Amino acid sequence: MARYADDLSLAHLLADTADSISMARFRALDLSVEAKPDLTPVSDADTAVEKALRATLARTRPRDGVLGEEFGASVAAAGPGNRQWVIDPIDGTKNFIRGVPIWATLICLMEGDQPVVGLVSAPALGRRWWAAVGHGAYAGRHTAAATPIRVSGVRRLADASFCYSSLTSWEESGRLDAMLGIMRSVWRSRAYGDFYGYMLLAEGAVDAMVEPELSLWDLAALIPIVTEAGGTFTDLTGKPGPAGGSAVASNGKLHSDLLHRLG
Repeated sequence: MARYADDLSLAHLLADTADSISMARFRALDLSVEAKPDLTPVSDADTAVEKALRATLARTRPRDGVLGEEFGASVAAAGPGNRQWVIDPIDGTKNFIRGVPIWATLICLMEGDQPVVGLVSAPALGRRWWAAVGHGAYAGRHTAAATPIRVSGVRRLADASFCYSSLTSWEESGRLDAMLGIMRSVWRSRAYGDFYGYMLLAEGAVDAMVEPELSLWDLAALIPIVTEAGGTFTDLTGKPGPAGGSAVASNGKLHSDLLHRLG
């Protein structure tokens, strides 16, 4: 843990900055929303948060690169290196602009292609989750009120609470029938969506969360939290890590069954 202690402290500082900006704009009557080239929405809060976090990282980690959803990749001022911060300034922008409190800032430190520090801050929920490799996973309002978190022990899909993003995305990926089959098999299914299902998984409140298409900034911060909580996080092919552009996350005990059914 000593190896990442300073990085985790910085991640909390970044989250504090993000929370102050995003909460000031949440449900603001003058919130500005535009459509990006891919037709997804972006608010002035998204861009303001990412700019602020990039400015802090430029001062405090000049040797680290940055990848953000709104402004892309930038090489460190000191030149290319092995470390990169990956930021989603507001994960759940559609919720944010509609006044739904389920949105968060996602912050990850990657070494090479491996996420080693992850933090998810959801200030409208009064909740934050974080982890670093070898450190375990925690949740709370802040570090002084941290509680260790752990995935569930559920062993059968028939007993599982199953979480997903949306059926439309699974239909577009050609796996709708497989998804409906899982939903008929499990004890309970709910579409919490975005970061939230993964955090509920890490806390043991749900047992699996799946999404067919994701960008690196959508999932990098989630991986250390889920895996340090004892869970398993792969893409749809079963490969660990964030490179696959999809997510199958579980308490580990259900993973093989899920991959088989989704394959």
